[in-house]
Amino acid sequence: MGEIFSPGKLMLTSEYFAMDGALVLAVPTKLGQEFSFEEKDDEKSLIFWEAYHQNKLWLKVAIDYQNWQILETNIPSSAEFILKTLKNVQALPTIKFKNNFTYHLKTNLQFPADYGLGSSSTLMTNLAEWAQIDPFHLNKISLGGSGYDIAVAKEKSAVLFQSVPEIKYEKVNFDPPFKNELIFIHLNQKQDSREGINLYKSKRRSQNRVDEFSNLTRNILLCNELKNFSQLMLIHEQRISDFLEIPTVKERLFADCPVFIKSLGAWGGDFVMSSKFEGFKDYFWGKGFRTIFEYSDLID
Repeated sequence: MGEIFSPGKLMLTSEYFAMDGALVLAVPTKLGQEFSFEEKDDEKSLIFWEAYHQNKLWLKVAIDYQNWQILETNIPSSAEFILKTLKNVQALPTIKFKNNFTYHLKTNLQFPADYGLGSSSTLMTNLAEWAQIDPFHLNKISLGGSGYDIAVAKEKSAVLFQSVPEIKYEKVNFDPPFKNELIFIHLNQKQDSREGINLYKSKRRSQNRVDEFSNLTRNILLCNELKNFSQLMLIHEQRISDFLEIPTVKERLFADCPVFIKSLGAWGGDFVMSSKFEGFKDYFWGKGFRTIFEYSDLID
């Protein structure tokens, strides 16, 4: 049985502006998604799919891929998504699902689904590596999105990423000397990213704003001091707040916090980044946020 692994991701800069070509800094997480596969010569032409969440089985699907029919499943809506995705795999230049083989495919998501670390992007990347196809193309026809999360999962590295006018990215070494001072707090308020995207698209955008966030990303990557990093994060957060005309997460939830609070990805849910201060655990716990990771706990 073969095995593949793709890491999750955290988007540190540019958020919504990534859609218009702003430079993104994103980093891989230690946790990700495992994918194992076994292929047997068999004229039945079936796919047996098992999906585990933190090693607990939650989805089983049996598919006839000659006719693309679901033969058996415990969750029909999720099975339809798997069928659609695997059908997309077959439509791309691959040898998978084109011969008389039976496939036993198994996934295991290592992190809670509400963490927003990339359950879909890690799945797309694992499937693409197995089928030897372009993960960005598979992601585009199956899900959409800028693709920064695919780049992180594919390269298993921090990346600088741009999606406009075409996808391009480079692996970078994001290893700030102050990383042990950084923390990540899970808000446990899953955000509908579509709502944020629609709000962003309703605003008047300009190339100057895109360039502004690209420059912030470059400066953040080069930071060697926590003080400068914190100032850039505050600027970044305020500029997006001003553009979207909504309060920052610090204004909404942590107005008395003595250090920066930076949203990561879709505003309003998932993780935020901050830095340590005296009594920081008691502070966040007192406000009801008990899931706190130090940098080395979460980032690979």
